[in-house]
Amino acid sequence: MNRLLLFISIFIISISKSFSQDANQILKYSEEKIRGITSSYTEIAIKIIRPKWKKEMVMKGWSIGDEYFVSLVLSPAKEKGTVFLKRGNEVWNYIPSIERTIKLPPSMMMQNWMGTDFTNDDLVQRSSVTNDYSNSIIGEQTIDGLDCWIIELIPKEDAPVVWGKLIMWIDKNDYMQLKTEFYDEYDELVSIMTGKLIKNFDGKKLPAIIEFIPLDKDGNKTIIERIVWKFDIVINQRIFMPNYMRNLK
Repeated sequence: MNRLLLFISIFIISISKSFSQDANQILKYSEEKIRGITSSYTEIAIKIIRPKWKKEMVMKGWSIGDEYFVSLVLSPAKEKGTVFLKRGNEVWNYIPSIERTIKLPPSMMMQNWMGTDFTNDDLVQRSSVTNDYSNSIIGEQTIDGLDCWIIELIPKEDAPVVWGKLIMWIDKNDYMQLKTEFYDEYDELVSIMTGKLIKNFDGKKLPAIIEFIPLDKDGNKTIIERIVWKFDIVINQRIFMPNYMRNLK
């Protein structure tokens, strides 16, 4: 009897480990698909929706791996030339109206990114899902006709993250991130991000529209539409230097 119980325990542990490894591999592949193997370039339209007003922006951005990302505002005219730069865990902002490049301190990481419902920290910590969280498959569900894994991400001890928990829906065929739920440290659901309008970008099927809704702010919503999305292109690394931000075009 004891041997049977031991065998069952070992079997359960091995299955648990297998699920954990599978979840990590799924997340890694999904993130790599978004970033490309080496680099990516994108042109996006952003709609910031509030109960009493709306704002639209057009931007383009470049990335290398998960360490470097830079974006340039093309419109509206009032904010044209504004640059946001991520280098590892450092965040920089160039503001053309005052011709200044500012390094954002940790106290500003929870402020909204470019006036959207995303925070600066969301962008900086985006690359940490496979490093700073313990991942496991907790179920399956069909979204818009696509079979998905449901993956739970729990922060590792002392991990430098804001969220208390993330839950992601990733489709089984193309590894698209179709939905993410963001929870605080009290396990309360705070925000929901969904991917919609599947298109082919540079040979990859990906959601063209990302909708982000903060549940604690009625009527608030940010919609990002990807117009151009290219992968594994040659990018001059000087565009990721803070002293180059004002020259970005």
